[in-house]
Amino acid sequence: MTVTLCSSSATTISASSVTPASSATLAINLDHPVMDICATTTAVTTPLRTPKTTKRTVRKPYPNYKVIVLDDDFNTFQHVSHCLMTYVPNMNPDRAWELTNQVHFEGAATVWTGPLEQAEFYHMQLKREGLTMAPLEAA
Repeated sequence: MTVTLCSSSATTISASSVTPASSATLAINLDHPVMDICATTTAVTTPLRTPKTTKRTVRKPYPNYKVIVLDDDFNTFQHVSHCLMTYVPNMNPDRAWELTNQVHFEGAATVWTGPLEQAEFYHMQLKREGLTMAPLEAA
């Protein structure tokens, strides 16, 4: 808002901006008879504040995949059990034997579950040893 005053008498001007918190008062004394004085004042308006938006990062876990060994007629119990202990991490002999029995009697067993890259690695190693493998499945 701009106010311009040209006068030869004492004058007081009040200007207020859009927000009620800010106001300006200008007092001009124009008693000198020879001179006319012009005064200009500009009130600065503050922009309205917009609420800050916060960004929230939602972390999703990587999906897990299952490594599944299938039953076949040519791999022995000892070979399947030995491959599981050799290539699957943290596999103990008792757990390997249980999974080998599950493969034989139920037709399939999930031998490991975890991230895709590791699942592909274990799947490839077991398949290279001659075990019959199911395709990787999302857990």
